[in-house]
Amino acid sequence: MCVLRPRLLGESTPTILGLRTIALADDAHADVTVTLSSVLDRLARSGADDVELPIPPSTVSESWAGVGAPRSGWEPLGSVPDAELRSVANAGIAEVAGIVPDQPGALIVNNARAAVWGREIPGLDGVPAGAAFAALALGFLGDGEHRLFRNGRWFRLSGSRGHILARSGSGLGFQAR
Repeated sequence: MCVLRPRLLGESTPTILGLRTIALADDAHADVTVTLSSVLDRLARSGADDVELPIPPSTVSESWAGVGAPRSGWEPLGSVPDAELRSVANAGIAEVAGIVPDQPGALIVNNARAAVWGREIPGLDGVPAGAAFAALALGFLGDGEHRLFRNGRWFRLSGSRGHILARSGSGLGFQAR
């Protein structure tokens, strides 16, 4: 699920994806992007004993779906307490709320989000604060910690409830790797 992504050309909003995985009974060969509402509709129609989730018939084309995070080659960097991620997320939420006026336009909201969520988490070189926001928003934070990994421009926070994949936005300038 995409939590944050650049919406305008040259903008510095990071790409932040949430990932929950489950084991499948059989191999599956599907690579589609569907809306969350269509998945929720399928789940609402399923019975208590159903073990199959049919792929919704309507798919969507999203720019973030073409941004492939690495599947292997992740270098461990340590761990981050959930309390620290929660603190960063709550501070960012308050900051965005303080920046955005009562009746903002989309550009003002977008710029505020890019500025706040594109900033690095203090002490975690390169990890955008949007990763903490995503972990909070998706209910991934508990009382434990998240393991932190890196692969090129990508970072991954992995906890017992899911994974956050984050790639910093490049903005208009070039970014060092």
